[in-house]
Parts: sequence; C-alpha cells; structure tokens
Amino acid sequence: MRARPPATSAVAGVGLVTAGALTANVAAYLLHVPASRWLGLAGYSEFASLLSVQLLLAVPALALQTVVAREVARGADPAALRSLQWRCAGIVAVVAVVLIPVVTAVLAVPAASAVSALVAAPVLVVLGGEQGLLQGAQRFAQLAVVLAVTGVAKVVPAVLVLALGGGPAPALFAGAVGIVAATGLAWVLAGRGGQGVATTAGVRAVLAASQVQLALIALTSVDLILARVVLDGDDASRYALAAIATKVAFWLPQAVGVVLYPQMAKPRESARAMRTALVVLVALGAATVGAAALASPLVPVLVGTDYAPVQGVLWVFALCGACLALLQGALLASIADERTWLGAIAWVGLAVEITLILTVVHSIGQLIAVAVGCAAVSAAAAWVAVLRQP
Repeated sequence: MRARPPATSAVAGVGLVTAGALTANVAAYLLHVPASRWLGLAGYSEFASLLSVQLLLAVPALALQTVVAREVARGADPAALRSLQWRCAGIVAVVAVVLIPVVTAVLAVPAASAVSALVAAPVLVVLGGEQGLLQGAQRFAQLAVVLAVTGVAKVVPAVLVLALGGGPAPALFAGAVGIVAATGLAWVLAGRGGQGVATTAGVRAVLAASQVQLALIALTSVDLILARVVLDGDDASRYALAAIATKVAFWLPQAVGVVLYPQMAKPRESARAMRTALVVLVALGAATVGAAALASPLVPVLVGTDYAPVQGVLWVFALCGACLALLQGALLASIADERTWLGAIAWVGLAVEITLILTVVHSIGQLIAVAVGCAAVSAAAAWVAVLRQP
C-alpha cells in the first residue's frame, strides 16, 4: 500500500485535530451552563474567575508543547524532552504554591478553592509535554484523541460534583483529577519513543516561548476586558456577544498551525510550510468574515432586538479574529524557527491597543476598530519578519 501524499496527510491531520479541539471546546463551554445555574451568582463568579486563572497558568504548558514538538520534529531524544517536561512541571508547581495566598486575597475566594484551581497547573505542563511528543511526531490521530479526552475528562467530573451539590472547590478539584487521568492516557499514547539526537532546549527555551504565548493570549482578550471600562453596561454586553464571532474566527483555523508546525521546525521544509500556513489562514479568514456578514441578520432573531446595534459590524469582529489567527500562525512560526524575539511585535501591539482604548474609545465601533487595526498591523508585521530570511 502506497503512503498518502503529504498534502492528503496534512488535510487529514487538520480534520482530526479540529475534531478533537472542537470536542474539548464544546465541553468547556457546556461546563458553564450547569455551573451558572447550580452555583448561583456568587458561587459562579468564584468558579469562573478561578477557571480564568487556570487559563493563564496553562501558558507554560502551551509553550512547552511547542518547544517539545519542535525538538521532536528535529529528531531529539524523547527521554531528554521528558526530563525537561518534569523540570518545567516542578517550577510551575512552586509558582502555583506561591500564588495560592495571592489568588485567595486578590479574588477574595477561599484558600481551598484557590488550591483546587492551582493544583492542575503542573499537571497541565506534563500534559503539554506529552502532546508535544505526539505533535512533533505528526501523530495527529492520537493527539486528537488526547485533546478530546482531556476536554471531556475535565468537565464531566466537575459537572457530577456540581450535580451532587458540591461547591466551586470540589468541582475544580474533580476537574483536576480528570486532567490527571487524561495526562496518563497521553503518556501511554506517546509511548517511550526511540533514541534521538541530543537537544539543547531547556527551561530558557520554554520561557522564551511562554512570553510569545502570553502576548497572544493577552491580545485576544484585552478589548473584551477593557470594554467594561470604556463602554456603558449595555454596550459592554453587546460587545461581549459580538466578540463570540471574534473567538470563532480565531479558534477555527488553529489546527492549521498545529499540523504544519512540525514542518515549520525543519529547516528544509520551513519556508514552504510557512507560506502554506499563510495562504490557508488568509483563505479561512476570508470565508469566516463572509459567513459572519451573511449571518448577521440573524442576530436580533436569535438573541433579541437589544443586540441589534452590533448586527452591522459583526463581520468586523470576525475580521479581528481572523487577523489574530494570522498573528498566531506567525508567532508559532517564530517559535519553530527559534526567533522568539518576534514576540516583541505582539507586545508592542498590545501596548498600543491598551493605550488607544483607554484614551480615544467611547463606542462599540471605535473599540472594535482599534482592536482589528492593532491585530491586523501586528499580524502583517509578524509575517513580514517571519518570511524574511534571518
């Protein structure tokens, strides 16, 4: 039987990873439905805030995954990469312990809830390392299984605890237990691996990738956070609803970067992989913006006439997400090529966006215009830098 051509394998990989990530994302969103109903306003606020803290602490896990995937694609020894994985998990565990009293005080939550949320941080790092082993080896079917199982394993135990009358702390801890189980599955699927070449990647490489990932996460959420500062309550709610289009346009193409990343990490294949990623991301972005424009008349029908004011600009929100997806592709390429200093482009874009929002924005239109402008300029600058020969 002849092997499938690379293009077919890439398309299949994108489909598999998209399916796995979709399962995880749907599970994550569904968790909020019972939590909001069963915990009440005060309990749900605590629960949602601590989930956001978990998201921030997942940045080192995402960074480790990209570093491990890059090194595996270049033939590095899996045993050495697992050693790096455990070192990073130990560091994150120490940071999590230090943050427990800080989170408890800042968010005004019980210490038990903070512990239950933060205990998952080092486990997520280990999980990220195992996912990196699968991604770098281009074992996308197994990676898709891990993504889907992780999403379900985190949500189902938490929902069961909530159904039995448990509060935020027990639910968060149950979710952490589910993550441990998913990490065990990832370890089994990744296997021991064969011998490989020595790797020079260490904690410093993970930190360098972390700052890139952190800048991207901040850029994807800063407008939504500051909307509550510069807009009145009703417009802030309208902006939050329209921003769903931004999230969808940002999330949909993520599998493209995951699948093409191992090729980006190989010097002989990187240039073509980067160009392919750019073309596909632009095409998917254009399709998403067009779909948002066509679907915009449904907004008042689905969610009520109160949200009609954002109907005409829904496509702009989708454009913002598409630009952020382009930026993410360029930043992944910079990590694959070990030029993480390009993360400075995202940090500058973030600083400019915050400054403009706090000084000139007074309406929904102005806010999304600033967000999409900063995202577009940052993405363009990043791609010019990435495609330029070092």
